Amino acid sequence: MKKTMKLLAAALAGTLVLGGCAGNKETTAASAESETVKETEAQSTEAESSQAEAETEKEETETSDAAGSGTAIRVGSLKGPTSMGLAELMDRAEKGETENDYTFTMAGKADELVGSIASGDLDIVLVPANVASILYTKTQGNVNVIDINTLGVLYVVASDDSISSMEDLKGKTVYMTGKGTTPEYVMNYLLSENGLTDGDVTLEFKSEATEVASVLKEDSSAVGVLPQPFATAACIQNEALKPVLDLTEQWNLLNKENGSQLVTGVTIVRSDFLKENEEAVKLFIEDHKASAAYTSEHLDEAAEMVAALGIVEKAPIAQKAMPACNIVCITGEEMKSALSGYLSVLEAADAKSVGGQLPADDFYYLP
Repeated sequence: MKKTMKLLAAALAGTLVLGGCAGNKETTAASAESETVKETEAQSTEAESSQAEAETEKEETETSDAAGSGTAIRVGSLKGPTSMGLAELMDRAEKGETENDYTFTMAGKADELVGSIASGDLDIVLVPANVASILYTKTQGNVNVIDINTLGVLYVVASDDSISSMEDLKGKTVYMTGKGTTPEYVMNYLLSENGLTDGDVTLEFKSEATEVASVLKEDSSAVGVLPQPFATAACIQNEALKPVLDLTEQWNLLNKENGSQLVTGVTIVRSDFLKENEEAVKLFIEDHKASAAYTSEHLDEAAEMVAALGIVEKAPIAQKAMPACNIVCITGEEMKSALSGYLSVLEAADAKSVGGQLPADDFYYLP
């Protein structure tokens, strides 16, 4: 361009020497040509800039569409072991690394989740096993259980090393929570099946797990039943305490043949949502399996996630408690055998605890 302008300038100079009025016309033409060249260059630069902006906007739109192209699923869970198994999935979802578009809600009480899934405000929830059965009845079968997310989390905690079996509790007072609920039914079942009657073991109920921990701290001879992560926290605060019996293991000893297991939490989905979005639900199950496995395969990282989410106050407590929380993702026939056997025990103790009757076979999602 510079060379062109120099040539135009030279030609203009020669024209001025040779002719008067003609030179003025030449000057006007040259000036016009120069302005035209500048204008053309400006328009070209502006067009290129607009095209670049359009391409950038297109790429951003495509990226945004790809990130939000999955099915929107609203998931609810309880603050505790059930949410621990979701921690890695929550982390990936927040980073936009999941195919489904997840929104997570964490509640302090099961009642909050029950109302939300019954009203259709949540699509998938992680709730206590018996609550899922009650919901099945209340919604006239409009929920399906898709996996077991947590097995038993109850532990007998004491400073007495002589306790190694249920029979060793004979003659003792056991402090626990859950009067008239599943912890009491589970404890009574285990005691009865091990040949112990009501008079052999005294169950003293407290309203909060922290009250049980306080009794254990004050009385070195006391025996308590605590859920995780409270059992781990109590043992950290009082070095004399230790878990002496895992009630999940005690349950399994009695049910080797039938596949029944001590179940704490299950995952349910609204049946109408499942019918309309079955592939997305299947993908959630796979995501849940991977997230649950992450808690044991990457314990340190998972503990940090759990603490960051506020599920457990401190990562060190989460790190010690999580292996004892029996976090799983059991599906299919194994899920049905484990859960149906557990619900049968509860139904025998108090039918109201499972909704008045056991759920039908269509309660269990068996893809």
